Amino acid sequence: MRLYIRHPTDVPIDFQLGGRASTNREMLTNYSDGGLCFLADGQIETGTEIHIAIPITPPLFHATGVVVWCRKEENNYLVGVKFTERETAYAVRMVEQLCYIEHYKQSIKQTEGRTLSGEEAALEWIERYAGEFPT
Repeated sequence: MRLYIRHPTDVPIDFQLGGRASTNREMLTNYSDGGLCFLADGQIETGTEIHIAIPITPPLFHATGVVVWCRKEENNYLVGVKFTERETAYAVRMVEQLCYIEHYKQSIKQTEGRTLSGEEAALEWIERYAGEFPT
């Protein structure tokens, strides 16, 4: 049974494993206050420390976590990460809003043909939907 509600998303995620200098780019599949899940090209061992950034718009979301599970799914691996820093809960809430705004921006482009900047999308989304956003 999950302790946190998962929020689906499909935004890019950058991560580094342990002390490695190389950064990998994959797709975030969902997240919650307690952690997140993303698709990876290769298997990542459970217990591995992972540093995460979500580069959708400034300010970037950064968190440190630990891989708690990894399972094969078709040609990729689903990787589950548990956050290890207490301050991460507030940052996750911000990322949740940024993901909704990013989806709004993409939806407007697709349905209306308008290209919005991140700021324009945020202002429109806040005006239309912020009152309905769960607290």
